[in-house]
Amino acid sequence: MRILKGIQRIPGGMMIVPLLIAAIINTFAPEALKIGSFTSAIFSNKGLDAMIGLQLFFIGTRLKVRQAPEALKRGLVLLLAKWAAGALLGLLIAKVFGLGGVLGISVLAIVSTVTGANGALYLSLMGEYGDTADSAAMCLLNIHDGPFLTMLTLGVTGLAHIPLISLLAAIIPLVVGAILGNLDDDFEKLFAPGLAVVIPFIGFTIGAGIDLSNVLKAGASGILLGIVVMVIGGGCTFLADKFILRRPGYAGAGLASSSGNSIANPAAVALVDASYKPFVQTATVEIASAVVLTAILVPFITSFVARRYGSGKTSEPPLMQGAAPGAH
Repeated sequence: MRILKGIQRIPGGMMIVPLLIAAIINTFAPEALKIGSFTSAIFSNKGLDAMIGLQLFFIGTRLKVRQAPEALKRGLVLLLAKWAAGALLGLLIAKVFGLGGVLGISVLAIVSTVTGANGALYLSLMGEYGDTADSAAMCLLNIHDGPFLTMLTLGVTGLAHIPLISLLAAIIPLVVGAILGNLDDDFEKLFAPGLAVVIPFIGFTIGAGIDLSNVLKAGASGILLGIVVMVIGGGCTFLADKFILRRPGYAGAGLASSSGNSIANPAAVALVDASYKPFVQTATVEIASAVVLTAILVPFITSFVARRYGSGKTSEPPLMQGAAPGAH
């Protein structure tokens, strides 16, 4: 049986197939992934952090000092593009329709989900289509996770902060890998196969935290929110990638998703601003729906963009060619 070759023919298949299998299991038999010991350690949602940590370490061993400025530039541009998309859309709708929003989607739901992105999904897609700098850009893109950008946009940043220790914890695996890889090229050769190995595990652990029934619970408004995230949020990052960074656009497309952590954003915002409490329950279900839809569809979108405009795998990174950063 040629199962692997069949999976590889599917756009983003090495991640999306394990993701869907895990999501189906988690929807209909969630306890099967929570029996404990080694099974839960690598197949439940609890394993996601460890898998991402490994991937960041492997990426670090390939990141050379001369590539660091390019990685930071890409991360900053894409971070600002995704944040601006959600912030401007949320503020516009608030001005016109009020906090209750439009078509059953509140301003809280829009800002909470459009400003963020699924970092694990992005990393997996960059492992398949991107180069080292694309993946290393995740150091800045990690700011997408959690309620920080949502609170910043809604004007309650006095009570929101990202602890320094959390930022350090997010980048230490990458830094350790980069130190080893720059000291000795043999470390890069040793850990290079690890990037491909962890992709299906990351896909499975993402899926292990997805409940497909959330799509039904949220109804049309949840589906519409997912479309807004991909079209407006992903559209802005794609355009920024293509016309500001002057790159193929696949990295921007890879950020057209909604972060799983954004499901908790409405409740976090309501804790510091009670005026949002009436919207928390509906927004939470709608965001969960958007997370499911974007996790399934964004790999296909990214694959299409990579095939249409090129990817980091079809040519050497700019800095490796000796070209100017960002040139193509």
